[in-house]
Amino acid sequence: MISQRNGKKYMSDINVTPLVDVMLVLLIIFMVTAPMMMQGVKVNLPKTTSRNIKTSQEPLILTISRNKEIFIENHKLTLKNLETKIAKIFENRRDKEILLRADKDVPYGFVIKVMARVKKAGINKLGMVTEPLE
Repeated sequence: MISQRNGKKYMSDINVTPLVDVMLVLLIIFMVTAPMMMQGVKVNLPKTTSRNIKTSQEPLILTISRNKEIFIENHKLTLKNLETKIAKIFENRRDKEILLRADKDVPYGFVIKVMARVKKAGINKLGMVTEPLE
């Protein structure tokens, strides 16, 4: 649509350049920040030569820190409350799956106690998160 008024022509074409600029800036921002968004509590994971776990949904992350603190995602729990909290979270889910991230310095007996509580809560699948060997 070209209109003439005072000898000027108006053009109704869409200028795509600013849109592309904004999209590229957003892409760069997400590429830079995505690796920094590692969820959960920082733990020193054991290193193994195991394969990746393929899951259909985003599994719940259960973390045991070096000083035996238990976290579901970023929420701190006690060992007594763990079973009821997990049962409440998974009461309406069909796929009951949890990934356990335990610091390598946590005593084996404590990890087994946590795993027993998770199994008592009715969880079908419990995966252990490790780091690959270099």
